[in-house]
Amino acid sequence: MTAAFEATTVLPAVPADTLTSRCQFYRRTCRIDARIRPELQAIMAMVDDTLGAITMPAELAARVRLHMQRQGIRLGPIISHPRSSRWTWLVRPDIPDDVATFARLFRAQIAVARPGGEIALPSPVRRHRGFRCWSQAPADGYRPSGMVVLTAVDACGGLSRRHRC
Repeated sequence: MTAAFEATTVLPAVPADTLTSRCQFYRRTCRIDARIRPELQAIMAMVDDTLGAITMPAELAARVRLHMQRQGIRLGPIISHPRSSRWTWLVRPDIPDDVATFARLFRAQIAVARPGGEIALPSPVRRHRGFRCWSQAPADGYRPSGMVVLTAVDACGGLSRRHRC
């Protein structure tokens, strides 16, 4: 036997990622009240007083992410929807319920999830690959303020015609 062979250690098997294991990760580690929708083979989370979402075009979202990083602002989880070229930021839901603000966001192709709405989270199910994946994966329960993300959107010209960041 060689020294290299003797130093080799067999690691314990790692269970495959399943709907259940991923859902448990979201619940325990990310503090997202995620649920499995068996009929869809999907993991869903309800928008409530602890979880909000802002969806915007991927090109704008990439600029916003870079701007926030340059400003030293922690990002939090971001879901990419490659087929529709959109990203969804998971945020603390602190955006005021203001019709004028929502209309301005709508014109900029930005949507804020309303309480009671559902968010589809990335899933390990093969048929869901390519529909949604993590652009910025969650590591814990942190989510940035929705207002901080919208301020960055505004700084990047997302609510006007000019790109500023």
